[in-house]
Amino acid sequence: MTATFTVGRTDLRHTRWQERPAAPLEVGAVRLRIDRFALTSNNITYGAFGEGMSYWSFFPTGDVDTGCIPVWGFATVVESRCEGVAVGERFYGYYPIADEVVLHPVAVDAHRFIDGAPHRRELHGVYNQYLRCSSDPLYRPDDEDVLALYRPLFTTSFLIDDFLADNAFFGAGEVLLSSASSKTAYGLGFCLAARRVASGGVPSIGLTSPANLAFTAGLGCYDDVVAYADVSRLSPDVAAVYVDMSGDAALREAIHGHWQDRLTYSCSVGGTHWEGLGTGKGLPGPRPVLFFAPAQAKKRVAEWGPAAFQDRLGAAWAAFLTRARDPARPWLQVVTGRGREAVESTYSALLEGQVPANEGRILAV
Repeated sequence: MTATFTVGRTDLRHTRWQERPAAPLEVGAVRLRIDRFALTSNNITYGAFGEGMSYWSFFPTGDVDTGCIPVWGFATVVESRCEGVAVGERFYGYYPIADEVVLHPVAVDAHRFIDGAPHRRELHGVYNQYLRCSSDPLYRPDDEDVLALYRPLFTTSFLIDDFLADNAFFGAGEVLLSSASSKTAYGLGFCLAARRVASGGVPSIGLTSPANLAFTAGLGCYDDVVAYADVSRLSPDVAAVYVDMSGDAALREAIHGHWQDRLTYSCSVGGTHWEGLGTGKGLPGPRPVLFFAPAQAKKRVAEWGPAAFQDRLGAAWAAFLTRARDPARPWLQVVTGRGREAVESTYSALLEGQVPANEGRILAV
């Protein structure tokens, strides 16, 4: 039997384990044991935007009322009927919250394969590639936890920073970031700070809850850190870009109302405040625009070339990881868990915003 953690598409609090007999492997397919994965507020965003962004489509449950939230992690091939993918190989990629998964590799090469399952062919390719740990330049066995926790999030951070700079920050003099204690937000804060040092970017202001104020300020990557309730005390005279990691409609309304036309761009990224999501219609200033990281990545790969893109991302990643793991002031404490209860309790805590900002959860079913 295989076990998969599923949630209600319209009620993320409704969860259950879907058990199925392990089906015989088709020719061309591989079966992987999912060894470890990260479960973070980013995965709550996948659930919150599951319909609009097709996240439910990657690992269908067969039930229109439930979905499987994807996670990033590592898995080992335990059975293979695909030439070029051997039993025992380890891959980093996009997986269900489950004990195993069956994939259909195509375009197999020395570095990766693409899942060519029919239901994934129209989905964005960045989510469909699985990287061989044996040839992945970023992979180190001791780094699996931080890779699972940070790699997909920091890639998004890097791409938002690049997108804003590519558009001259839309003429703004500062960047506002909500849910500033989240890993994607402070990854972006780190990139913005590095850009300011290297080439003269713009200051960043982290917006966060009172509970996370001290942690967020202690990161040292924002020029200022402000509690949500104090947003109205900031001067609207400086033109601003808003990068919305929270999805909180009330906060978005407050920011748009405070800056009005001095808000030059409103960038919707996440849904950590998933119960407060809104449409963004009828707000003063610019209409919020959803940021889709793979689109910016595709643009830069076309302009810079694949190797140059990976070099730039790799350099930024190395600098970020050095700071995040500074022994004197580490940004992250890894907390591991195994089994259904560990998955359920972590998921519930993330939904309710009860996971401490300095913790990163690594799990296995």
